[in-house]
Amino acid sequence: MEFAPMSPFGMFLYAGPVSKVVMALLLAAAAWTWVLIIDGVFVLLRLSKALDRARAGGDIGVLWPIAEAAQEASQAELPDEPPHQKRERVLQQMNRAAGEFMLDAEGGLPVLAIVASAGPFVGLFGTVWGIMSSFSGIAQTQDTSLAVVAPGIADALAATAYGLAAAIPAAIGYNRMGMAFGSLREKLSRFILSYARSIA
Repeated sequence: MEFAPMSPFGMFLYAGPVSKVVMALLLAAAAWTWVLIIDGVFVLLRLSKALDRARAGGDIGVLWPIAEAAQEASQAELPDEPPHQKRERVLQQMNRAAGEFMLDAEGGLPVLAIVASAGPFVGLFGTVWGIMSSFSGIAQTQDTSLAVVAPGIADALAATAYGLAAAIPAAIGYNRMGMAFGSLREKLSRFILSYARSIA
């Protein structure tokens, strides 16, 4: 009996058809997770620098949708509107634009949450299937030797490892980036409040 080499790729090659599908899905999820994490880090850095420049009175940069919403709201003249109501209207428009802007910026977070929560269960499915294959092999051969049960157990453990490899980075990335985006939202809210006061 030829056994799979102890490497992720080798375990994948020697796995059964169902285990291969599970591992392929988890491998794709793991790769997409890292793409989203790296993209999220760059988005956070870009937004943080743009916000620092804007708070210092510099160029608005990528925050232009929020500034544009403020300009449109401030230029709209309503009859008999007192100044404090105009400021409130500008503030509401900016907050609405900021909410849409941040939802777009945080686009990868829901995917990370799904991978973090579903990854272990998809891996568990592969684990259960591998163990079932081992018991099926025992039933067919009437033999409980290691050569009979080892392939199914190897598939089971490999699927578990693939599930954790997808879920752990996704969970860490979701939590860390979620906190970072939350902090950025607070800074953006303070900037919007001062910006609305300055133009309205």
